[in-house]
Amino acid sequence: MNELNVLLSELGISKVKLSKYLGISRQMLYNYLSSDDWSKWPKEKATKLLELLDTDNFENIKSIKIDAEYTSGVEARLNQVIRKNNPKEIFSDLKGLTKKQQDLITNIITIMKDNLEKENSQETYETYVYLYYYIQSMEVMPTLKYILAYVSKSLCFTDPLEFIYSKDKQYIFESILYSAMNLYNTGGASKSKLTVLHKRFEEYISQKKEEKLSRTEELNTNKIQALKELGYSEINEENAAEVLDKMAEIEARQV
Repeated sequence: MNELNVLLSELGISKVKLSKYLGISRQMLYNYLSSDDWSKWPKEKATKLLELLDTDNFENIKSIKIDAEYTSGVEARLNQVIRKNNPKEIFSDLKGLTKKQQDLITNIITIMKDNLEKENSQETYETYVYLYYYIQSMEVMPTLKYILAYVSKSLCFTDPLEFIYSKDKQYIFESILYSAMNLYNTGGASKSKLTVLHKRFEEYISQKKEEKLSRTEELNTNKIQALKELGYSEINEENAAEVLDKMAEIEARQV
């Protein structure tokens, strides 16, 4: 069962969302996940969980390869069932927002829904998957916000001298991006001329992936060690802070 808990943690699936997906209470879910006997799971719930993880049996969990495509698929299946069980839930969560904020979110969802229904193509879906990753990453990569500002200004929705982020950094970034886009649009750049540069880009991404995988493996090892030292079988709402502190302590020992 530890393999399942590790997999759920690496996928970023919260116990709250998983319990909603399975249609059980969080306490019942904790009971299931703390058991080492798969047969104690109700057949219906076990089948549903295996469908979510896209595997035939629990023994295959050890060999599941987690990548962006797999993670996206799991999340899509998870959210689809949750929305089907309670389609009004996503909108009920907007009550804490202002009317202006609610309208913005509603307009975005409406545009995406209309495009997905109208196009009904894999390309449209994948485009919104990219958008999802983009939104997720904006808080750790400020330049992604600068790109949004540049696009809004280029399409004349926003004044070119409006700077809501770091003015100097945004100004420099927009100038560089304009230069690059101008080069692209005027045909001054060709695939043959940029082959070497794109190869460097590919190598950079490959290196980043290796670093991310290595860090994930390191965190997973530290988590397992922390649980072992604390005598827990999993991370839950009650022990999360304690386990994270222990992980930090274990990491400090390695320095």
